[in-house]
Amino acid sequence: MAPQFDWDDANRRHLSRHHVIPEEAEPAVLDPHAILLAIESDTGEDRAKALGMTASGRILAVVFTLRGEAIRPITAYAAPPRLQTLYLGRRRV
Repeated sequence: MAPQFDWDDANRRHLSRHHVIPEEAEPAVLDPHAILLAIESDTGEDRAKALGMTASGRILAVVFTLRGEAIRPITAYAAPPRLQTLYLGRRRV
């Protein structure tokens, strides 16, 4: 069974500010070569960042949390060069 994503107007709007749509964020998180990084949050909620590639070859950083069984994207953006290098270097290993 494929993981469920928790989308609402708030997180869709936030992603759109970074020119990312849910249909890009989901495969980036589910990318079998994705790199998962734990990040600290001052909200008290555990968050992670996935560096993954979309079907079009775009490398995204997707910050998300788990809410029950669902993946709740918080934000997503085109990975900066440093993170793209990290992703591409790990993918070659």
